[in-house]
Amino acid sequence: MPRAFTFRGLTVEELGKLPMDEFAKLLPSRQRRSLLRGLPPRHKKLLEKLRRAHRAIKKGKKVTVRTHDRDMVILPEMVELPVAIHNGKEFIPVEIRPEMIGHYLGEYAPPCKKVMHGNPGIGATKSSAYVPLK
Repeated sequence: MPRAFTFRGLTVEELGKLPMDEFAKLLPSRQRRSLLRGLPPRHKKLLEKLRRAHRAIKKGKKVTVRTHDRDMVILPEMVELPVAIHNGKEFIPVEIRPEMIGHYLGEYAPPCKKVMHGNPGIGATKSSAYVPLK
């Protein structure tokens, strides 16, 4: 039997019932500071969209919330909601899990891909013109 997820000794349901300032006290200093200073209007707008999506999912609809707000701290009320996070080029779909609480949305949509160079082909360099073909 898998163990239930706890964040600083509290389950997701208990975290969801906490007021914002009580929840903020459980977070690391950077996230705590940003929450205690108050949410900017764009974060409030995103939270409202997420609440609407939660209600729609309960009714059986399939909804994904798209956002550019990479600096939004993941709150307990966001758990199990599908979010598409913009990485600068495209929207990366992410299902928010309990382990993500307290992290930023942007951590789950990396803006840079690993560069994978292919093998040089014929004509890539002057010397490759003299390589005999098999």
